[in-house]
Amino acid sequence: MKSSRTFFLLAIMAFSMTGMLSACSSVKPYQKSKLNDADMTLSARKVQKFEQGFQLYREGGSGANGGKSGGGCGCN
Repeated sequence: MKSSRTFFLLAIMAFSMTGMLSACSSVKPYQKSKLNDADMTLSARKVQKFEQGFQLYREGGSGANGGKSGGGCGCN
């Protein structure tokens, strides 16, 4: 009984160690360029568009900043 329990625990430990070690991998030099991809960074343009969305929501009467005329007040 005790030997089967010990074997079971060792099997679980070996399986978990195998899973943890297989998760570690080295990055090849040609794959490193994808880690510094420009799409992964928050650029100034994205921040500007995000803040502009807040401005358009809060300033309903100011009109859209995309070239549309008029605003939320009903005047053209």
